[in-house]
Amino acid sequence: MEKKFEVEFLPDAVDFMNGLDTKSQEKIYFNIRKAQFVNDPELFKKLTATIWEFRTFYNQTYLRLFAFWDKRKGKNTMVIATHGLIKKTGKTPPADLEKAERIRNQYYQQQ
Repeated sequence: MEKKFEVEFLPDAVDFMNGLDTKSQEKIYFNIRKAQFVNDPELFKKLTATIWEFRTFYNQTYLRLFAFWDKRKGKNTMVIATHGLIKKTGKTPPADLEKAERIRNQYYQQQ
């Protein structure tokens, strides 16, 4: 089976991951690797026209990493993980969607 995309973590996503316990980190990485090979909206889901999320449920906690596609590189399409959150409500907070979009825009301005 061929990998569908690569994943790059931006600094806010790295900070989020570093703030989690080791088992939660491992589960997120496992789900991201799985999403690279299978199309499963329980693992990787589109939220807006440009923002997606990696979804992990572990130890009664919903963990989310926001991402967007970078299709300019010519190789495998890359998904950039922007930042994460521990989800406490059913709906994704608009402030987090705005933050992901802001990080996406900054990414493209710096490239």
